[in-house]
Amino acid sequence: MTALLDQLRTAPKSVLSKIPGVTGDDDESRRPLPVSGMLAAAATLGVGLAALTTLTLVGWIAAPKGTLGSGLPGVFRTAAQVWLAAHHAGFAIPGGRVGLLPLGLTVLPAVLLYRAGRWMARDADLRLRLPARLPKNSPREKASARRRAQLVLVVQAGVSLAAPYALLAGLIALVARNEITQPFIGEALLSHFVLAFLAGALATARTIGPWGAMLRLLPERVRAVTVGTAAATAILLAAGLLLVLAALVVNFGQVRDLTNVLSPGFVGGLLLLLVQALYLLNAVVWGSAYIAGPGFAVGSGTLVAPTGVQLGTVPSLPILGALPDSGSVPGWVMAVIALPFLAGAVAGVMVARIAPSPSYEAAPLWGLVTGVTTGLAGGVLAALSGGPIGAGRLAAIGPSPWEVAVSVALEVGVAAGISAGVTNLLLLNRRARAPLDKAAAPVRAAGAAIARAASKVGLAESDAKPLPGHWMDVTEADTQPIPVIRDDWQDEHASAASVDTDTDPETRPEPRTPRKDIVDESDDRGGHVIYLDPYAWDRE
Repeated sequence: MTALLDQLRTAPKSVLSKIPGVTGDDDESRRPLPVSGMLAAAATLGVGLAALTTLTLVGWIAAPKGTLGSGLPGVFRTAAQVWLAAHHAGFAIPGGRVGLLPLGLTVLPAVLLYRAGRWMARDADLRLRLPARLPKNSPREKASARRRAQLVLVVQAGVSLAAPYALLAGLIALVARNEITQPFIGEALLSHFVLAFLAGALATARTIGPWGAMLRLLPERVRAVTVGTAAATAILLAAGLLLVLAALVVNFGQVRDLTNVLSPGFVGGLLLLLVQALYLLNAVVWGSAYIAGPGFAVGSGTLVAPTGVQLGTVPSLPILGALPDSGSVPGWVMAVIALPFLAGAVAGVMVARIAPSPSYEAAPLWGLVTGVTTGLAGGVLAALSGGPIGAGRLAAIGPSPWEVAVSVALEVGVAAGISAGVTNLLLLNRRARAPLDKAAAPVRAAGAAIARAASKVGLAESDAKPLPGHWMDVTEADTQPIPVIRDDWQDEHASAASVDTDTDPETRPEPRTPRKDIVDESDDRGGHVIYLDPYAWDRE
């Protein structure tokens, strides 16, 4: 796809270079950002629909006649509906709606949009559009101004790709309508815009700098909460994936029996395996909802949770054979509820390390905020992973979004608040010792009084004598390192005076070499220090 876009980019340059009086400068031949966004959106839709049409055509050949539409127009209309489903746009069917859509199918348009966003950023040369006039203040203010300019640029690029992409998706939704399935145009416009905006903004930010620099575009506190939320969500999803894989291994016999009952054949078996792989992300989100506590439903009146399992007739999808049997669950299964608290502890540590708080009360609050944002993310994933399939018993499939959001927010928020407070306290250990030092002040004063009393009666040594010949006054001695001087040091001025009074050249001692045993540890100027003689007034 990027090769096709590069041809679109270089074609105007070759035409402009042949026009007399027009230079072929690369910067002047750059397209405006909205034009590049429109070309990228059109190319993404074309490539995606071509790929899905090919797969749909293979399924149309292998499936019974009329299953995927009649003739090539029906195949293309089915491919368009699958493309809309890849963006999580629902459909209306007679007697209900279809909202249980595979999250794995979203990977295809997301990857295509990300590559198109990278091309758009190079084609419009966003790096040369940064404002050159920055405030002439401190470096921190200049960096903040540059970061804000980059954020504005990222948002503009995301909108430039998402707006035409959503409009083209609305046209596809109109074309994909038939007598049975009717896509919701509003959901299609919203889902296409959101996905294209996120992919385009991420691709543009990646063009501006490496992955580490992308997060630095955000303010410090927002960056800390974002990283903490991402870490907690990733831990929950990883735990859900492990739970799903373990359930598939334990109940592999039931999965195989359901597959044999369907008898899909070779091509149909490959398509069935592809469909189940696309729904694997939905199962992972369901597993994370199970770990959080609320669990999920596989139809009205059903529940799969750590507290118990209640199932009825489930759809004949082999992956659903991994579900546990109805009834109570072993007591050790409740231990999985500790995983959200572990995720919250990790998130709290990351929040405190990225943005330490100067006050003890603020760090736990930011950890709680991280728990709330993680709960919101979990609720959104729960809403996207579930949905109805028509009406009746299958009208409720998947986890409850608000139950997952509340449970995750409480579990992760409490653990994140505690870990963030402890981590922040350890990072600010100097301030943490201040109350202890204040409480120990009376003990130190009592110890000093006992030492003075003991020195008067000869039970302890009195204060040490000051170093001889020290040239620093009391203020400097309190604030600078004290030089190391040998105990046998003698007054050099007295030695010089004795040499001057001795008039006999034979008895005059040889000049003494400079003393190397006097070390001034406060000298950071290479030894070029001028000292004043405090006794010069007495040597007239």
